[in-house]
Amino acid sequence: MPNGATFADAYPTQARHIRAAFWASFLSLGVGAFFGLIQALHRTDILRVIESQTYYTVLTAHGVFLVISFTIFFLVGVFQWAVTDSLERPPVDMRFTWGWYGLMSLGASLTAFAILAGFTDSIDVRANVLFTFYAPLQAHPLFYVGLVVFVVGTWLAGADWFRSWLAWKGDNPGERIPLPTFMVLTTMIMWYISSIGVAVAILAFILPWSLELTGSLNPTLTRTLFWYFGHPVVYFWLLPAYLLWYILLPKLAGGRLFSDPLARVVFILFVLLSTPVGIHHQYLDPGISEGFKFIAMTNTMFLLLPSLLTAFTIIASMEHGARQRGGEGYFNWLTALPWRDPAFTGMALAGMVFAFGGFTGIVNAGMNINYLVHNTLWVPGHIHTQVGTAAALTFMAGAYWLVPQLTGNRLVGRGLALVQVVLWFVGIVFMTNSMYRGGLVGIPRRTAEPQYEGFEYEVAAGSVGELNAQLAIGGTILFVSAMLFLALMVLTAFNGGTEPIDDGSIPPALSGPEDSPAVLDNLKLWVAIAAVLVVIAYSFPLASIVSRGGLFGPDIGPIPVAIDAASTVARTALEAVSAVVR
Repeated sequence: MPNGATFADAYPTQARHIRAAFWASFLSLGVGAFFGLIQALHRTDILRVIESQTYYTVLTAHGVFLVISFTIFFLVGVFQWAVTDSLERPPVDMRFTWGWYGLMSLGASLTAFAILAGFTDSIDVRANVLFTFYAPLQAHPLFYVGLVVFVVGTWLAGADWFRSWLAWKGDNPGERIPLPTFMVLTTMIMWYISSIGVAVAILAFILPWSLELTGSLNPTLTRTLFWYFGHPVVYFWLLPAYLLWYILLPKLAGGRLFSDPLARVVFILFVLLSTPVGIHHQYLDPGISEGFKFIAMTNTMFLLLPSLLTAFTIIASMEHGARQRGGEGYFNWLTALPWRDPAFTGMALAGMVFAFGGFTGIVNAGMNINYLVHNTLWVPGHIHTQVGTAAALTFMAGAYWLVPQLTGNRLVGRGLALVQVVLWFVGIVFMTNSMYRGGLVGIPRRTAEPQYEGFEYEVAAGSVGELNAQLAIGGTILFVSAMLFLALMVLTAFNGGTEPIDDGSIPPALSGPEDSPAVLDNLKLWVAIAAVLVVIAYSFPLASIVSRGGLFGPDIGPIPVAIDAASTVARTALEAVSAVVR
């Protein structure tokens, strides 16, 4: 891209497509944040505007709108920018590009309709099965159809980016894959491998069951297939943030990426290690032997390596930038960083929260410690530090640089944008502090009524009331921060007649691809090794599950079910009388 030019100047058609993806993402953020506020106020019993039965529809909407729609629409926008900018060429066929975006939008709309229809009795459609949709919880078939269409859209998006790379490769034989494109392609390889699990779970078992084409299913099997996909999907949400940390954060710091080869190694490690570890989400599930769970725990610990390599590389890049700006000393260089830049500060704060969340993830990954926090408020605390901040705050901060590049307009309210990212950081500290501490004393997750009559949680410091106050305050601050972000994005989109402060150029790394072996770019090799690791990790557990419960399991009916209370009481009374007579 020419110096001084924005992405919108160089690729106006592609910029329009990316803006469309971002607006779908931002709309989902607004809806999901609204439902998050309702949750925070309801479960703390501070303000209840819904019945507790409806809470689970709210919880489903909060999860799906944020961790599926918000994150993945933003992902495809960032990845389209990264591929187009680094290959310096548009997609092979923009009609195909708009086609996969249309499929994703259709799928998201179908799933959203299935969830939101649950708020009215006039439409016989329900989907209060939460983000994980574990059987025997059953949603309307539209919910599952929408998810399938959405995922197919992402598969086609990946195919589009591979087509662009292959076209570039034909024009540039022997050249190393540009780093941003390399990150996109390896992320999509991971996505293709992992999303097979959820596709099989839905298409072969859950969707036919919801359509009453099959009478039953094996819940342990579908749950295992979900978590085959469920752990890698966390990295699918996070790796766009990694891309922005590696590509954009060093530029904003005033320097250059420390090491291109280390970045390639990190993304290869995610391809290899992210999928064979999903069973660590099922430590308390019956039907899976302890030996398989121990192997999953061991594999999970290896995922610390790419995270630690990332921390080293990004901090080194930031230090280089700070010293280019005049920073000195062992730690005083930190004061030379551009802390008044909302894009830089937001991503830096997101990285700090991510580091803390990584340590809490070790608790989740360890079998014996996991037993203490399983299904407690600790788990959403971890999710909100990782996806809810490492990914979400990075996306919002990155948007403060990307949206001006995509519109050609100057960001409105840089000072307010700085306030917004700091507000998010403060809100997440309040909320997750409450969640982690509440989880340690056993406060459950995924319930509208966490407090039980005649029982008190033994909080070592403070009280349950103080924890609830922190959760409600944190959730409210996060909602305000999200609304402020959306307002700034809308104002920037309409801020015509202005120009961005920064150009769209990305400086080369201090250590470039020429400093690494070419085998790092051998994508076929890494796909083959990843496939072998997946087969080793999952073939025996899946065979054991099927041998015990069959492909379609025992006679498992859908939940929720209608129960005739009078008949149930009468039958119970008759059984009791018969027992006495006998």
